[in-house]
Amino acid sequence: FLSFIFYLFIEELATLLMFVFLASPDQQQFYSFSPPVGSGSGTSYSLTGNGRITAVRIWEAYGGSYIRGFQISYNNIWSPVAGFTYGDAKEIELFNDEAIIQVSGKYSHYVQSVVFTTSRGRTLSAGQPSGHSFNMYPTNSRAELRFISGRYHGGITSIGAHWAVVPSASNSTAGY
Repeated sequence: FLSFIFYLFIEELATLLMFVFLASPDQQQFYSFSPPVGSGSGTSYSLTGNGRITAVRIWEAYGGSYIRGFQISYNNIWSPVAGFTYGDAKEIELFNDEAIIQVSGKYSHYVQSVVFTTSRGRTLSAGQPSGHSFNMYPTNSRAELRFISGRYHGGITSIGAHWAVVPSASNSTAGY
């Protein structure tokens, strides 16, 4: 009988500890996804790489009317291009303690404009702001942009953002 009581006590204690652990602010979701915006027609892309993002390139149509392509550097190694490389290119290189913490802009059929904002308040913007607004950011305040995905056809027709907390051993941006 005592072993049964002890078993119930341990089971209740384990349940209580699980709720305390899950309710802890330190255990916020480490990964989040900002769903794609735009018409979403064409070929799918997903720009991923190993390590942290160290630079971003954007190609805009001549005259800046919409976004033609993206490229992301991970630990100074460039990903393949999503979309197209003709048009005007813009680029931002991140500092060692810097990360992308927000992606915003405007869209209609194409992604008309995009702004990448860093943890240091710097921005990379391209395109012309017309259409519907979007604003993407992580659910965890310590997370940063890990990769983007979407579709392209003549230009970028959609963009979604994937966020994650990078382990502190390789992330000096924790706690921005």
